[in-house]
Amino acid sequence: MCNIMTRQNSSYPAHGLARCRPKPRLAERPLLALEAAAALVGVYETLASDTRLRILHALVRSGEACPMDLAGQLGMKPAAISNQLQRLADRSIIGSRREGNRVFYRIVDPCVIELIDRGLCLLEDSTAARTAAIA
Repeated sequence: MCNIMTRQNSSYPAHGLARCRPKPRLAERPLLALEAAAALVGVYETLASDTRLRILHALVRSGEACPMDLAGQLGMKPAAISNQLQRLADRSIIGSRREGNRVFYRIVDPCVIELIDRGLCLLEDSTAARTAAIA
């Protein structure tokens, strides 16, 4: 089982991102109001795309990249990558900077890195549990 408290993600300091700001533990928070639950669904809908998850993972690994570089890594057209980058930027998950004619994108919300890391942890743990149940 994944112990998220002991896992280290060295990508935060390497890319200048601080860890997520301290927040109350989930069990200590009041029950989600309908509006907050709907907003959270919107966050998950933004992340519920294989392309956007792959883009974010590529950005975690590289720190920043332009659409052309991401397109090469993901085997997609730059226009398709740009479309997905805009969706992530609209949600303030990524930011950009211009250098001449090129625009470089980077993750600006460190919470998304931890969320993806926890999702992979859950995936790996559930896959291992299913494999153990079959054996």
